[in-house]
Order: sequence, then structure tokens, then C-alpha cells
Amino acid sequence: MKLTFKHTQVACWLGYVSQAITASFLPLLFVRMENEFGFSLAKLTFIITLTFVSEIIIDAISPFLVKLFGYRKTLVAGNFCSVIGISGLSVFPSLFNDAYIGFILCAFFYSIGGGVDEVLVSPVVEACPTKNKERAMGILHSAFCFGCAGVILFSTIYFHFFGIENWRILAIIWSVIPLANSVLFAFVPIRTIEEEKGKGRFIDTLKNPLFWVLGVGMFCAGASELAISQWASAFAESGLGVSKTLGDLLGPCAFAILMGISRLTYAGVNHKFDIKKILIFASFFGVVFYLVTVLATNPLVALIGCCLCGVAVAPLWPGTFSLAAKHIPNASTAMFAAYALLGDGGCTIGPSIVGFVSTANNDDISKGLACATIFPAMMIITILVTKKLTEKDEVKAKQIIVTE
Repeated sequence: MKLTFKHTQVACWLGYVSQAITASFLPLLFVRMENEFGFSLAKLTFIITLTFVSEIIIDAISPFLVKLFGYRKTLVAGNFCSVIGISGLSVFPSLFNDAYIGFILCAFFYSIGGGVDEVLVSPVVEACPTKNKERAMGILHSAFCFGCAGVILFSTIYFHFFGIENWRILAIIWSVIPLANSVLFAFVPIRTIEEEKGKGRFIDTLKNPLFWVLGVGMFCAGASELAISQWASAFAESGLGVSKTLGDLLGPCAFAILMGISRLTYAGVNHKFDIKKILIFASFFGVVFYLVTVLATNPLVALIGCCLCGVAVAPLWPGTFSLAAKHIPNASTAMFAAYALLGDGGCTIGPSIVGFVSTANNDDISKGLACATIFPAMMIITILVTKKLTEKDEVKAKQIIVTE
């Protein structure tokens, strides 16, 4: 069977599913890790921080890796690192006197794979010969959401029937997905973003004010999304007093499902509406639902607010990518890497702030989430500035349509 660019897109979707496993599986075990290994909230926070700091480093060096080895070898090696990190969760902690060292080592390995996927699958999809690039980008990023939901749902079912004490076996099961994807990336056709849009100097991109404005947007998008999703399970269990099963299903699982549906909806309607208006609307409701989550006294209302945050913040990441690809000339791998770096910076700072503020307030996670409300608020300002900077592009586009 001849593999086509459709298979390339499938491989990219699975790349985000693999990243979803690295982002979602270990946080489901935070309460278990506290009980089994005696890890403090500060130690768990450091694992989150290390994961995303490592991804940021990979974001920064990925363009150089691609230049040395090409897209294919880098993607194959990255996914294999995810295999080592995820499957290693079942083995590495028992190899050291301090189990925490094993978890740190695993987080380092699977963050390499997550960082490679984060940087490279978006430009690969952007370079695929498709008519609606924004739609393809929205579908790609919805794969991460449904991947998170699948991890949470399947893991919850597994824990129910086999017991959470057997989590090590589940880690090996989850490692099969990046293993299969490393094989798939070895054979699918891959076209580079430079072939699609033409080569340009990244230094010229850095001189474009819009690049930096949208960079702030990427940071806010990552922080808005991960600040709540990384702590949703622990917040539901310890902060709201619900059971782990109910907390996982109605918290992070519903968050991810609704986020995925929202991104698919965005993929279907983005060509009918102004993307900037969609992002402003989404950011506003992100602020609203963050506040509902932390201020509600009723646990069910707080969980609903958490879930609806997923709907609100869903378009921010793919929408910012699409705006950059549309308005910045000669988009390159380096540009996507820079935005992934800034986005992962938000993914690091957002949940870390929640953890540090919560620790300083007697482990009250709602206090940490309240501080994170600033990120969707900043996103509104960022898109308003972007709207001002791209007015000339919009006028030119309308003139071309009228001329035709």
C-alpha cells in the first residue's frame, strides 16, 4: 500500500496523542504518588516544571536537529524517547534508592519526545497539500485534546477494574502508541514548510513586531490551557472533596473532550468568521469560567466551570498558529519552533504558578487557579494588538477579492 499525505496527517495526529499521554498520565497518579512514595506537592510541581522546561530546551534546538538530521529521523527518534520515558515509569523508580530520581529521569525522556512532536508536527501539517490550512491545524490540535480525554477515560476504567496499584502495567500499555508512531513516521511522505511557503531568513521574522505580539499570545494560550488542565484532577479530589473516579471523569476528562469538540468546531467554522474575533470571544469566556471554577462554593458548579474552561481556551493555541502562518511572510520551521518554545513557556509557568501559590496558601489549589486568570485576560489584549497590526493585510485581501 502506498502511503500518502493523509497518512502523514494521521502520524501527526498520533504525535499529539503521544504528547497527550506524556501530559495527562502522570498527573492522574499525583495523589497515588503522594500516598505510595510520600512525595510532597512541591515535588510534584517540580516534575511538571521539569517536563515543560525540558520541552522548551527541545523547542529551542529542534531547528538545528532538523537541519542536521532532517524531519524524518528527528520525529522517529523523538517518538522513541517517548517510548522510553512512558514505559520507564514502570521500571526506573525501582532502580534507585530514591524513587523520585526515576520519575525525574522518565519525565526528562518523554519530554524530549513531547518537545519534538510539539515543534515539528504543526509545520509538517501546514506543509501538507491541503486546501484549508486553518481547518487542518484545528483538527491536528484537537487530536491532543481527544488524546488527553482517552488517556483519562481509559486509565480511569483500568484503575476501576484492576486497581490503581497496578499503574505500572498501564504505563507500558500507553507506550505502545509512540512506538507505533515512530515506525509510521519512518515511512510516510514528509514535505517541509520551506517547500510550501519558500525559504526566508528567521532574522527577518524576528524584526516583525507581529511575531512578538503573537509570541505573547502563544505564551498566554499555553498558560491558559495547562494551568487548569494539569491541576484539574488534584483540584477535584482535594479541593472539592469528590472521589478520584468522579474527579477525573468530570474534571480533566470532560475538560479535554469539550476542548476537542471546541477545536473541531473551530476547524469547521474558522473560514466563515474572523479568527481574531473568535479568539477574543474565547479568551473572554476563559476568564469567566476560570472565575466560576475558583469562586463557586458548590463542587458541581466548580467542576462545570472547569469543563467549560476547556471549551473557551480551545481555539487559542491553533488560532494563534494560524494567524502567524497567515500574516507572517515566509513562515519557517524556526518560527514554529520559537512559537512552540513560547507556548511551552506558558505551559511551564502557568501550572507552576498554580502549584507555588497553592503551596504558599496551605495547598489550596483554588488560590493558585485564581492567579492563573490573568493569562486569558492578557490574551484579549494580545489579539486586540494583533488586530491593529494586521489591518493593512485585511484591506489588501478585500481589495484582491473585489478585483477578482
